[in-house]
Amino acid sequence: MIIRPYQPDDRDAVHDICIRTADAGEDASTSYADPDILPEIFAHPYSHLEPDLAFVLDHDGVPVGYVLGTADTAAFARRFRSEWLPLVSDRYPPPNGDPTTPDAVMAHLLHTPERMVLPDLAHYPAHLHIDLLAGYRRSGHGRALVDRFVTALRERGTPAVHVGMVTANRRARPFYDRLGFRPLPVADPGPLTYLGLAVPDPPAERHLPPYSTPRPWPASWRSGGSAPSDPVNVHGSPHQRRLRAPRRCGRPRPGPSARTPPPHRPGWCDR
Repeated sequence: MIIRPYQPDDRDAVHDICIRTADAGEDASTSYADPDILPEIFAHPYSHLEPDLAFVLDHDGVPVGYVLGTADTAAFARRFRSEWLPLVSDRYPPPNGDPTTPDAVMAHLLHTPERMVLPDLAHYPAHLHIDLLAGYRRSGHGRALVDRFVTALRERGTPAVHVGMVTANRRARPFYDRLGFRPLPVADPGPLTYLGLAVPDPPAERHLPPYSTPRPWPASWRSGGSAPSDPVNVHGSPHQRRLRAPRRCGRPRPGPSARTPPPHRPGWCDR
């Protein structure tokens, strides 16, 4: 299981994942007359316009989840209208009048990309979409995908990211809470709950204090006694535990350094 950049060959798999997770995380293929409109709004525009911010969870060469998004929502909305809509508007024309069916609602969203730009979210310029097939949830893969996306935002210097979560999708809210997303007040959120995350700074590098210059071995060790193999461990920084030279006693040392014990002298215990 790996997370890798999106490739053009992943389009069909991403298309399928989007439909199978579009109904508050469940399969939406039976909720629309033409469910193929869903990826044309929530998946393919991102992989087409922002391929450097598209990542997939790959299981044995097959995508089973993805995270997509943009670093600049306002710029993305402009490009959506000028570059993406011309590619799909012939298949999905704008609805006539107020949308009254699920398909008409999606067509309305497709043709109004400016809905993504909200003044209340100006300090959270990026946004993302993440979807995982049911069998790959609750295993840490969602967190890993978001972490990969946030790392890419950090490399671009993006300060914060938001997500528009369908309020009815109650199971998704704890996931975002665990990642550190917090509710964002929006004047007219509609059916969505907006959550924001400040892009964290990269972790600071840890610099260990330099070791002091080791002192010479004690004379007792140079004369044949045993000593540690690394003098730094003995004469290093003051935070290190210092080893003491072995105590001399009358017992013979094994090997070539053995010494003849002193002659026995009677003590109090012998009297």
